[in-house]
Amino acid sequence: MKKILVFLTLVLSQLQAWAEARFPKPDFTSGYQYPDIQHPVPYEQFWNGLDVVLLVAMMSVVAWATHKKQSRKAIFGVSVFSVLYFGFYRNGCVCSLGSVQNVVLALTDHTYHLPLYVLLIFLLPVIFTFLFGRVFCAGVCPLGALQELVNVKNFRINKAVTSALSIIPWIYLAFAMLYAATRSQFIICRLDPFIGIFRLGGDIGLITFGVILLLISVFVGRPFCQFLCPYGALLSVFGSVSVKKMEVTHKGCIDCKLCHHCCPVDALRPPYANQVKEDRLKGVKRLLMYFIMLPLLTLAGALFVGSNSQALSRAHKDVHLYDLIQLQEANPDMDPILEVTAFNEMGRTMEELEAQVQEVQQKFRIYGYLAGALIGFVLGFKLIRLSVKRTRKTYEIDHAACVACGKCFDYCPQNLKKNQ
Repeated sequence: MKKILVFLTLVLSQLQAWAEARFPKPDFTSGYQYPDIQHPVPYEQFWNGLDVVLLVAMMSVVAWATHKKQSRKAIFGVSVFSVLYFGFYRNGCVCSLGSVQNVVLALTDHTYHLPLYVLLIFLLPVIFTFLFGRVFCAGVCPLGALQELVNVKNFRINKAVTSALSIIPWIYLAFAMLYAATRSQFIICRLDPFIGIFRLGGDIGLITFGVILLLISVFVGRPFCQFLCPYGALLSVFGSVSVKKMEVTHKGCIDCKLCHHCCPVDALRPPYANQVKEDRLKGVKRLLMYFIMLPLLTLAGALFVGSNSQALSRAHKDVHLYDLIQLQEANPDMDPILEVTAFNEMGRTMEELEAQVQEVQQKFRIYGYLAGALIGFVLGFKLIRLSVKRTRKTYEIDHAACVACGKCFDYCPQNLKKNQ
């Protein structure tokens, strides 16, 4: 009986914590000041801890299935669980994609305290990617897993087109960091195309975009991961230098082409890709030209974004408010603007607002140059990477692009022979 009472007490305490986290406190008008809460309520703390444990466990399973077992079954199971738990039950979390913005804000603003939970969900996939390749992308990320589960057939996109589109995630990442560093917006969270699907509601435009991406995913492997995901762009860097490289088979490649045709992200490079031998001197000159262009493209990108920093700063609420006040003063006969009315009623002065606007615009200039430099550098580096041509005798994995989905394992005759 005593054990039953103890159990019921624990259950009731968890239910109370859950209720406190689910429903906000009433908004009394008596002037009562709530004390600051220094720690999250137990319910939230418990689920955050469980998320981190599951994140590590699932990435470990994928790493084992990828490098030891070379089987897709476990990866498929992880993908299903990720969509159900991290996707629909946890409403799109673990959100490692959005955590990039929190980390950038913490690095650029000492007044912002980065929660340990957010730091872990950002760092753990990076660490696992450096050690084992992009195992987070394989099926642990609910966004990638959802696209993978609906994929039926892969139509090949022209290599030149995919190379051009692959710059978009870096542009997205650069602007996401810019807006986070200036405390303007968390655009990755605002523009997440699958969050409305996971939460079964939200902005109709984003839901429509998410549905369109899923429809494309039926015939094109992971379009969001390949051509939009900013966190995937970051992980591709660590994947390219991972300690443990993924292999289609531990046995020798027999050039059957089956793995190449099944890869959803076209991460397998065929042998003898450059059958027509190029004059060595010509190739060296082209490569040298791109190395010269790299700092020029970096400088050009910095100048382009930096010179447009004032226009970009209008995304910040203070700059936007200042523009509205200027508009109201230039057109006194127009209907009152709600934001301007609220500003006047708060008793703030234009001098204070102007000082804040100048500070924000200065930050946009500094971080705008850095964001533009990143874009220019990535563009130049991609040109160098595309210009390096080498003869491959067997199929080789592009570890930066490979998302470790494991589809190639089941198509390789060498692996089928091993499992018989």
